[in-house]
Amino acid sequence: MPRRWTWWLVLAIYIILLLAGQTAATLLQRFYYIQRGNSKWMQTLTFSAGFPILFILLLLSPSISSSPDAKHSLIKISLAYIAIGLITTADSLMYSYGLLYLNVSTYALVSTTQLAFNAVFSYFINSERFTHLTLNSIILLTFSAAILGVHDDQDPSSSSNISGGKYVLGFMLTLTASATYSFILSLMELTFQKVIKRQTVKAVLEMQIYTALVSTVGAMVGLFASREWRGLRGEMEGFGKGRVAYVMTLVGASVAWQVTNLGLIGLIFQVSSLFSNVISTLGTPIVPVFAVFLFQDKMDGLKIISLLLGLWGFTSYFYQQYIDYVAEKKKKELQESGMAMENEMSAA
Repeated sequence: MPRRWTWWLVLAIYIILLLAGQTAATLLQRFYYIQRGNSKWMQTLTFSAGFPILFILLLLSPSISSSPDAKHSLIKISLAYIAIGLITTADSLMYSYGLLYLNVSTYALVSTTQLAFNAVFSYFINSERFTHLTLNSIILLTFSAAILGVHDDQDPSSSSNISGGKYVLGFMLTLTASATYSFILSLMELTFQKVIKRQTVKAVLEMQIYTALVSTVGAMVGLFASREWRGLRGEMEGFGKGRVAYVMTLVGASVAWQVTNLGLIGLIFQVSSLFSNVISTLGTPIVPVFAVFLFQDKMDGLKIISLLLGLWGFTSYFYQQYIDYVAEKKKKELQESGMAMENEMSAA
């Protein structure tokens, strides 16, 4: 079916949710580190713990009728949710360790590889079709994020005095986390296509809620098994802006990550995992713009170039979507015209 204006509206909403949520979550995460927060499992937990707020939207979503093989489908969907949730927990933890053992610039640079990994997974798992505009977008967005990676702005959260062994470990964990994150996105798209098979907003909400539930349980187990929970009270007492700010920072980050993931999964559902990652990567050069006002960062030439490259890459990919839309519309019109001619010939 040709894409109607409602499809574009929903797409725009998901893009706004992803960019706004990711920007807010990243800024709150940075604020957490600046104010002397350092719990790896707590950071992992905030990525998924805010999922209960989505139950409100789920209850407002229209229910769907059950199919004859609903029980069989429920088992497959549950297994998919559990697998994605547990992989997400491991991925979030690897990112946490990577940020602990690497300075922020190196961490950001290594993280840019996720778009290239996603392109590979999308090609082999999701049969993604690549055009020169798509490849142009991937290259531009990767360079956009990489510029920020090599731009060391003396971030207070940057690690220092890290031993060579821990540096290598941080590098490998961040690289593995980037590949795993890309795999998760492709796996979500495959789940929508082959397992869920429902074109509804409720399917998007269920995917986010239940995978986040599994991920939260996994993070809680890690928090208590590692005994890291014992240091949380001291961390809260030593938080630079006080205990209330500590709680509000973690709550705000948890909510922001849910908004981010809702937009991310929605874009996978509407378009593809690669498109969702393109939009996510676009958010990387947007964060420094807000950091200028919130943290008094400097907005220098490299950051402006990074932002312009990001916008160029996004425009390139979005233009490819428009070309596909026009081609799809023309194909539909030709089919309808052919059917009309056949009906006229049959009537004659």
